[in-house]
Amino acid sequence: MRLGGIILIALGMIALIWGSISYTTRDNVFDAGPIHASIEKHHSLPLSPVAGGAALLVGLVLVVGAKKT
Repeated sequence: MRLGGIILIALGMIALIWGSISYTTRDNVFDAGPIHASIEKHHSLPLSPVAGGAALLVGLVLVVGAKKT
């Protein structure tokens, strides 16, 4: 339980600090023999501050609760 709480605290802090996760994908547009063309697309995955706060709170409860038992 304590390890799960620590993981939730870390994930909650990441969600609150960064707010979104960005990543890039590469799509092939043209491929004919030795000639290649590709496009890079940038994507963003928004992270809810409510979910980050909830994960942080639940993680804290799990860590504090694990110390008492």
